[in-house]
Amino acid sequence: MKQPITGYLTDDEGDWVARLACGHRQHVRHQPPFINRAWVVTEQGRAAHLGTLLDCPRCDAFEWPDHIVAQAGRRD
Repeated sequence: MKQPITGYLTDDEGDWVARLACGHRQHVRHQPPFINRAWVVTEQGRAAHLGTLLDCPRCDAFEWPDHIVAQAGRRD
């Protein structure tokens, strides 16, 4: 299912991760020649791709976003 990019963060290794409207997150690496996403390495490039649709395989699999699952498991 296609979901728009709503923001970005970096993981523990410094790789860029897109926040998707569905709540899932997806790496958006630039690793030529395998993955060519030169736009991800600049702030202007990332900003220009806000709203870009990415395929979300976790939505296709009907998976809940991790932060919702973590909150559901808490017993405060």
